[in-house]
Amino acid sequence: METTNPDTQATTYVGLDVAKDRLDYTLDGRRCAHVPNLAAGFKSLIAQLRKITHPRVICEATGGYERALVTALLRENIAVCVVNPGRVRAFAKAEGLLAKTDRLDALLLKRFGEKMQPRRHAPMDQAALALRELLDYRSQITEQRVAVQNRLELAGPILRERLEHQLEFLKQQLAEANRLIRDHIAREKNLRTKAERLQQLKGVGPVLAAVLLAHLPELGQLNSRKLAALVGVAPFAHESGHTKRCRHVRGGRSNVRSVLYMAAVTAVRSNPVLAAFYQRLVANGKAKMTALVAVMRKMLHVLNKLIVDPNFALVG
Repeated sequence: METTNPDTQATTYVGLDVAKDRLDYTLDGRRCAHVPNLAAGFKSLIAQLRKITHPRVICEATGGYERALVTALLRENIAVCVVNPGRVRAFAKAEGLLAKTDRLDALLLKRFGEKMQPRRHAPMDQAALALRELLDYRSQITEQRVAVQNRLELAGPILRERLEHQLEFLKQQLAEANRLIRDHIAREKNLRTKAERLQQLKGVGPVLAAVLLAHLPELGQLNSRKLAALVGVAPFAHESGHTKRCRHVRGGRSNVRSVLYMAAVTAVRSNPVLAAFYQRLVANGKAKMTALVAVMRKMLHVLNKLIVDPNFALVG
């Protein structure tokens, strides 16, 4: 659950449906309007939001089409919540709403915000946003490189030469992306300080540090249990009556979790404290994957502590 503390002031929730070309929104829960998903549209929308008391915009994560809007709203100190589309669709089913249009989605998002009061989007500075874009670019190159390598295994002699040239080009691009990320972090004092602080934990490398800075801005602002749920490494109970099934992790930010997983694999080999923790869990009968997720959760707790408390020091 992504929750926020109850508001001490009256909040007006604004439902906003994001599409590639336009934004549909409702202020009163009855009528809808729309603006283009462009800078001019943001300006018009913000002008309307200024007319109401304590606006809080509710929109869904759409894979990137909402990013420019969220940045513009936060720059104007307008609260915004970016929610998981699955939660909103489950809310619609609970209401018995089966139809789906842009207008209905905007109205639905307003009701969702009023009932659920989702967590506000954490403000991000421009340096962190630029780092996120660089990491997204790096991820795209990595995916393309894996796809080419997979094709290369079964390629014939005619195609093999072309694929090898393409693979070499992608390797160069990946090296360039890594250099851009390193240089960007080195130029920005805040990012550089946090990255150095995070890498004090043995097993955490520059890639994980960059991903945490870009995709987990809540690090250092929430407690470790909430962070574990955000990342998707918190086990949830599955019990009913006398039936008690195994707890499983679910949801969360897969881009952060996948990199944290690889760091945990490294940590149980190179970090003596985490290695002992992992071995103790396995010796007590825990499955290896369960123990590894516990290591991920502990790493997240320590990393959060490193950011929260500048005087916190690691031993060993």
